[in-house]
Amino acid sequence: MAQSMPAALPYDFEWGFSTAAYQIEGAVAEDSRGKSIWDTFCHLEPSRTKGANGDVACDHYHRYEEDLELLTRYGAKAYRFSISWSRIIPLGGRDDPVNPAGIDFYSGLIDALVQRGITPWVTLYHWDLPQALHDRYGGWLDVDESQRDFERYARVCFERFGDQVQDWITLNEPWIQSIFATNRSCCCVKGYATGGYAPGRSSTNEQCAEGNSATEPWIVGKAQIMSHTRAVIAYNQDFRQKQKGRIGISLNGDFYEPWDSADDRDHAAAERRMEFHIGWFANPIFLKKDYPSCMREQLGDRLPEFTDADLAMLRAAETDFYGMNYYTSQFARHRDSPASETDFVGNVEELQLNKSDTPVGEESGLGWLRSCPGLFRKHLARVYRLYAKPIYITENGCPCPGEDRMTRDEAIDDPFRIRYFDSHLDAICQSMQEDGSEIKGYFAWALLDNLEWSDGYGPRFGVTFTDFNTLERTPKKSALLLKNMFAERQCTKGAA
Repeated sequence: MAQSMPAALPYDFEWGFSTAAYQIEGAVAEDSRGKSIWDTFCHLEPSRTKGANGDVACDHYHRYEEDLELLTRYGAKAYRFSISWSRIIPLGGRDDPVNPAGIDFYSGLIDALVQRGITPWVTLYHWDLPQALHDRYGGWLDVDESQRDFERYARVCFERFGDQVQDWITLNEPWIQSIFATNRSCCCVKGYATGGYAPGRSSTNEQCAEGNSATEPWIVGKAQIMSHTRAVIAYNQDFRQKQKGRIGISLNGDFYEPWDSADDRDHAAAERRMEFHIGWFANPIFLKKDYPSCMREQLGDRLPEFTDADLAMLRAAETDFYGMNYYTSQFARHRDSPASETDFVGNVEELQLNKSDTPVGEESGLGWLRSCPGLFRKHLARVYRLYAKPIYITENGCPCPGEDRMTRDEAIDDPFRIRYFDSHLDAICQSMQEDGSEIKGYFAWALLDNLEWSDGYGPRFGVTFTDFNTLERTPKKSALLLKNMFAERQCTKGAA
């Protein structure tokens, strides 16, 4: 392991591991849980998930005590997990009944965390929309109905769990739900532009029977922005004073360098790509204003307007922190040809080699993910400069090269992941010390090898090896070393 930075993290810097409900829980038909769009997608479109589904996954629903013991062994201070909307309100809607068994499960999980001295961080939505809402009115395609149903779901969670949960994340990576580009993951893009994620809608993908890739991603994006806004207002008005918690959102995004550093057009392309990726959501939520101007210019009336009432809600919703999901970076090259109606990246070419054929970073176990700690530091500085909110890294991690083909004994020796974590933690320290970024916490993705959505059970991001035949868990070396990495970088209590 490389020599780490001098102590730069405050003693109360939070760190731990992340997971998501559909990726680990299993038990999809137990205790009155309703179906989610991912249950439907995996079973109706198995070719798009490599035949995998979340029916069993890591069986966390029955084994969470075992998994919390791992967190204790690893020295985690916090644990970020998501709640399954379909487990809490099986039919999803604001007038539909709450499921007592779902409440009991998450209450037990939260109680067990608190008893171990581990802080629970709850994500309300990690892509698993109740199928009943998709059937009833198109789910996120109905901006008004979806935001009202999401607010009620959020209120149920605040009411039932808020006495022990002070850290809330409304939505995970809304960009992914809306679009889905290349082999990347995001709600708006993958679900409604390329059709690679649930609910699998696209007009450019021959596998999809329905969808409009030119309009639907932008509608879904607005629905999620307004859903976040309603949940924040509800929390601030009715729960914050008593519960004294915080509420934010987790946004994914790469940092983009110009393909040709001497070409002003490539510099503009890199900035434009980040505006389409991050500014789409961050500008309305954190700056309380319209989408970036480059999006308006390219998309025209396909980008939904914010009404006066919408803008008033955005101004009233004070979001406490910026949750950052970061994995990699890329080069951006300007494209002269006009953008097509289904272009959702800002009329830009995304590349892993620059003009001089220099790679953006070291290859991992997935083609799209390269280790780029220096660009991660630039990303942290840019986000903090633009949005001026405390940053929590809510996901960061990688699979090792060839790990999907390794035996258990081979996979638990993971030097690439150790280097990845070590170098990215150094980037955090540098950004805090030298760039003035306010970074308050870090969550490694992921606690367990799990269902990686459309990639099935192939890529192994976990710091714990999961045998998907026996469900046995085996710690990898990175899990046991991460505690030491933080100890080396954290100040002791009372230190200057």
